[in-house]
Amino acid sequence: MRPGKKTIIVLTKFMVSAGIIVLVARDLDLSSLEADLLAVKLHMLALAMALLFAQTFVLCNRWILILRAIGVSLDWVAGWRIVLASAWFNQVLPSGGEAVRIWMLRRHGIKWSQTLSSIVGDRFIGLLTLGFLILLGMPFLISRIHDNVLLFAVAAIVAAAYFGAIVLMMLGRLPGRMTAVLPVRIMQFAALLEAPLLARAGRKALFSSAIVVHLLTVTASYTLAIGVDAGLSALDAFVLVPLVIMAAAVPLSIGGWGIREGAMVGALGLVGIASDKALAISILLGLCNLVVGFIGGAVWLLAPERATYGAEPDDTATSLRQR
Repeated sequence: MRPGKKTIIVLTKFMVSAGIIVLVARDLDLSSLEADLLAVKLHMLALAMALLFAQTFVLCNRWILILRAIGVSLDWVAGWRIVLASAWFNQVLPSGGEAVRIWMLRRHGIKWSQTLSSIVGDRFIGLLTLGFLILLGMPFLISRIHDNVLLFAVAAIVAAAYFGAIVLMMLGRLPGRMTAVLPVRIMQFAALLEAPLLARAGRKALFSSAIVVHLLTVTASYTLAIGVDAGLSALDAFVLVPLVIMAAAVPLSIGGWGIREGAMVGALGLVGIASDKALAISILLGLCNLVVGFIGGAVWLLAPERATYGAEPDDTATSLRQR
């Protein structure tokens, strides 16, 4: 990507983050928001930070299992170090975490095709399990969303994700004359996902880890809600926070900032949580993630991968065509 285009993308995402936060906050009593942020129970704030830091271990476990499914053996400590370092770049750069994971994996001699497959598989499995949690909460969500259009949109997104996963898994089994008409990029994407999605060994552990990752974010949000006396129930957190996670996963802002705040205010507003309380929860959640990111930044500065290089040359496009 050209430097000028990168700059435009970064500036656009920054404007999206800032713009949504301004729109959400403009009708709020900022003094009340400030009071909520300053009055948060410190032990609840510390617990939320601990939960999000623990999440890095579960994220590492999920990624290690995906790497094993595609035939890559990576030391667990090295994997955790890479995940933690990527957390910092996810906070300060758009999609920076994935780029750093690729870069550091290459320092371990992992081929391009395997590196990309692990990143794509990790993201996709994360979205699939998030959809699973939203499906579990759908019976409770129906009673909380009175806008049928919004409810249909949520159901349609989840259904499309699962339908897409099924189609992608089936592409490799179709005759060549049927797949020949499909764009090359779709076939490449399917090839990257095939091994981690269809691997039998460790599949239960893989999807369990992916679910726990999201549940830790839900629990951290619920903990912060208790910390600001928002009156959010555990059931409401389980039903609504996954919607916030889904919205924040859309790569249109810096580190999810702005989109997460708007989604949190809208989602928690469905159960009567005041906008200033919901915004405080979201900001505190973002700050907790930022603290974890700072730890990752320190890990990045000390990472041995920055001083070593043992990557094997590999042509991704050629490898995928051969598959």
